[in-house]
Amino acid sequence: MASPRSAGILLFRRDGGETEFLLVHPGGPFWARKDLGAWTIPKGQIEEGEEPRACAIREMEEELGAPPALEPEELIELGAIRQRAGKVVEAWAAEAEFDPAALTSNTFSMEWPPRSGKQQEFPEVDRAEWFDRRAAGEKILPAQAELLDRLLERLESADGERSVPER
Repeated sequence: MASPRSAGILLFRRDGGETEFLLVHPGGPFWARKDLGAWTIPKGQIEEGEEPRACAIREMEEELGAPPALEPEELIELGAIRQRAGKVVEAWAAEAEFDPAALTSNTFSMEWPPRSGKQQEFPEVDRAEWFDRRAAGEKILPAQAELLDRLLERLESADGERSVPER
């Protein structure tokens, strides 16, 4: 059986020399008391036949509710990572603003409390927040921390290319 595949977008912004990352906290009772190592990039499962970049944009819209408008060609490819449970996450990044107070995530249903027979609705994402690199590294799922480093490497490389004088 193939590993589940997801796609997501790591939003970032630059304030002076500091790069900040937008992370989201999963909703629902399992994640309610978890913080360090629990946050993630907005992401979701790639549907059969769906183009991964299109999935990443769709999932960002579903999880944030009022995301910045992005076109697939604007995205910076970060590659794929494998999470501890085996899920493969294909990721991109985009420089954009988002106000965490505007978060209006879609919801999911689950039986809660367990074995109660009662279905309850929970937001897929219950919080969004901007973090600097140090804080983001503490908050994000360990396997996804590599995405932060990949983005910073690409940004440094791109900034270096721009600062090279033309001949």
